Amino acid sequence: MACLSDHTWPTSLSNQLADCVSLREQQEHGADTPAFFSADSMKFGIDRVFPVYAMGFSKPSDAPAAAASDFGDPIWDAVREEAKLEAEKEPILSSFLYASILSHDCLEQALSFVLANRLQNPTLLATQLMDIFCDVMMHDKSIQRSIRLDLQALKERDPACLSYSSALLYPKGYHSLQVHRVAHTLWSRGRNVLALALQSRISEVFGVDIHPAAKIGDGILLDHATGVVIGETAVVGNRVSLMHGVTLGGTGKEVGDRHPKVGDGALIGASTTILGNIKIGKGAMVAAGSLVLKDVPPHSMVAGIPAKVIGYVAEQNPSLTMKHDATKEFFEHVACSSCCRDAKANGQCPESKDSRL
Repeated sequence: MACLSDHTWPTSLSNQLADCVSLREQQEHGADTPAFFSADSMKFGIDRVFPVYAMGFSKPSDAPAAAASDFGDPIWDAVREEAKLEAEKEPILSSFLYASILSHDCLEQALSFVLANRLQNPTLLATQLMDIFCDVMMHDKSIQRSIRLDLQALKERDPACLSYSSALLYPKGYHSLQVHRVAHTLWSRGRNVLALALQSRISEVFGVDIHPAAKIGDGILLDHATGVVIGETAVVGNRVSLMHGVTLGGTGKEVGDRHPKVGDGALIGASTTILGNIKIGKGAMVAAGSLVLKDVPPHSMVAGIPAKVIGYVAEQNPSLTMKHDATKEFFEHVACSSCCRDAKANGQCPESKDSRL
């Protein structure tokens, strides 16, 4: 099997995507209308071949699904070529890479195989699961778009992600999200029992609990993902980044619409708890460890227990920059205040001693 070299295949993929986008724009807007992306603007290295989720498409359906179905699939091409190179570098993984990626015809089949083998158990066989996943993914264009945008999000935003192929094969955040997408489709079709069975397996295997009725947008990053909980009526917008330990929960035993709504481009820090039917505005950033009990304005920074507005975010989509140190001075102040309170309680703070003189 011929294999492109490390130096040649990124350029060919860049050119391929440029041609796809240019041709699609000409078909949609006419030859005399300038394309949203020019061919020259798309000729970058492999790390910038696919960032369409961040480029301002007004309609998500205009993004990679059309390119994948009508003009080839650059992301799948990247995954396959990376797998070939990795098999050459690590021969011990060649069988694994062939079974997981190289033996399949498309990204949907490969992802179905990977997910089925991770979730199988003695009573829920891998072959059964693969049939379920393939049946949903191969006939749902919105899921076909979402799995590519989520893959892009992981590769672009997580510096620990080495390649598109590794993003497909290993991270449980990506895997749990894609199984949820299948479960959500099954739930919407009335197959609630099967959807809940998949939710249970996601929770058991990945440590992520997402109710199949929850609505989640495109280009989502679940970074590390351990302990993420998303309730039944929660809604997560596009291009959102959620760190580990995030809870989008209710506040009691009430029924109906009772879970948070997270706007596009929001960045939710680790171990954040957001409770109730409240809104997290577009482009907002919630600091790690916060407890959010009321609406968060768009493009604001909130922190604390309970969370309060401590500033505003310059970036349109902080989820894409992943700059968690934007509130460094605030947290230094909080840390100093906390230390002083502890010292006062122990009678060791100079201010506390002076007050008793």
